[in-house]
Amino acid sequence: MKIAYWIVAGPLALFYCYAGTLKVIRGRDQLRPMMAWVDRMPLPALRALGTVETAGAAGLVLPPLTGIAPSLATAAAGGFVLLQIGAIAVHLTGGDRRIALNAALIAAAAVAVRLSTGL
Repeated sequence: MKIAYWIVAGPLALFYCYAGTLKVIRGRDQLRPMMAWVDRMPLPALRALGTVETAGAAGLVLPPLTGIAPSLATAAAGGFVLLQIGAIAVHLTGGDRRIALNAALIAAAAVAVRLSTGL
C-alpha cells in the first residue's frame, strides 16, 4: 500500500510543486501561454493559489515521510480533489473545454486519498 501511495503521490506532488511555484514567481505574461485563465483572476489570488498548491505538495510528501501526522496527507490529497473541481468550473465558465488534465488530476488525487488512509 505504501509503494502504491508513493507511485501516485510522488508525481502528483511534483506536478503541484512545479505548477504552484510558477504561479508564485512568474508574471501574467509568462503564465498566459500555459494558463489562459490567468487574466480572469486577480494577481494576489493567483499567488495565493500557487502557495496553496506548493503547501499541498508538501502535505502529500512530508507527513508520510516523517511519520508525523500522516493523516495530513489525506487532507492534502482531498484538498487537491476540491481544487481541481474548482479548476474545472473556472475552465468551463471561461469557455475553455480542455479539462482532461484536470480530470486526470482529480482521479490521481482521489486515488491518493484512498491510499493515504493505509499509511
